[in-house]
Amino acid sequence: MSASNTAGTAILGAGIFAKEAHLPALQTLGPLAPKLRAVYSRSEKTAREFAAQATTLLNATPDVYFDENPSFNLDTLLARPDISSVIVVLPITQQPSIILKALAAGKHVLSEKPVAPDVASGAKLIAQYEAEYKPKGLVWRVAENFEAEPGYIAAGRAIAAGKIGKVAFFSSRTVNFMGKDSKWYNTPWRTVPDYQGGFLLDGGVHSAAALRVILPSAMTYLSGFASLNKEWLAPHDTINTIIKNADGSHGIYELSFAAPSPSRTSAGGGLVFTGADGWLQVQQTQVRDLIHNVEKPILRVTIKSATRDANGVLGPEQEEVIDEPMRGVELEQASFFAAIDGKDDGLGSPLGALKDVAVIQAALTSGGELIDLEKLISQS
Repeated sequence: MSASNTAGTAILGAGIFAKEAHLPALQTLGPLAPKLRAVYSRSEKTAREFAAQATTLLNATPDVYFDENPSFNLDTLLARPDISSVIVVLPITQQPSIILKALAAGKHVLSEKPVAPDVASGAKLIAQYEAEYKPKGLVWRVAENFEAEPGYIAAGRAIAAGKIGKVAFFSSRTVNFMGKDSKWYNTPWRTVPDYQGGFLLDGGVHSAAALRVILPSAMTYLSGFASLNKEWLAPHDTINTIIKNADGSHGIYELSFAAPSPSRTSAGGGLVFTGADGWLQVQQTQVRDLIHNVEKPILRVTIKSATRDANGVLGPEQEEVIDEPMRGVELEQASFFAAIDGKDDGLGSPLGALKDVAVIQAALTSGGELIDLEKLISQS
């Protein structure tokens, strides 16, 4: 796809992730993305600041829309015939209504994760899209960048190819340090969240998505506990769970934003999958870009495969290492724009994103009881 054969796009929202992830991704895609014709934020000040950054990065001057002037509000933006798609990067509880408003205006939508604040509202949103807007040819995808990360996809392919044999068990452990001076914490809608789980929902769907991409079998049951260890991270900041998959494998899923200090974040984290014939680990690390002389994040997939002779005697272990740059936002955007052109690779499915919310919601509400994840979605 090129900007010359498609209408333009707009970004709705001017927060940290719109500035630091979505704009640079559009810059990287270049002619593979449509022209950014407009930006929207609730306030004129943030909208104009965002537009100025877009002008610098994209060598284009998007029009500015905001709530303070009825002549330049969101409805006016959505009425423009030269804008065929929108990227929605707004607070979690505001997104469902904006998604529907954009679809009703005939726009294709890429909305940031999570798909919705909870399973019930997400299921309702998906049902309305499937009934009213998908038949009209409108594309709606959820921007879950972990689902698009080449490193996680490579890990899933390695397991599917049998490089560690049948998966027996796994662990996903992520511990984050969230101080009161964090730029993420100081986003007003995150400081006093009006949705379940706080950072556990906002950030936790990422690790749930990584498991969804890598595991060869769907997650079906969960039991666990949630707690609050730092009062400013209410309502919860930590979950510890056990998950069973449809193929009988099981594992540990742990997530916390309550590390006492930054050093705790590097202790025992990452993803490890153990199979009958080996194991696989995925870790985020940094490598130096020698051209630009900067450190860049990558996902390193380490595969240890056991070999056995005809008598079943264990032989030398084989190691394979795959390094993939982290560029999920760029790839999720590319997939979305390709889907608009009729080349749908399935990435960003709203139902897949709903499964991620189900994992977090189950972890928050389990209280030690066993939660049927598939029933949680089907009965919502």
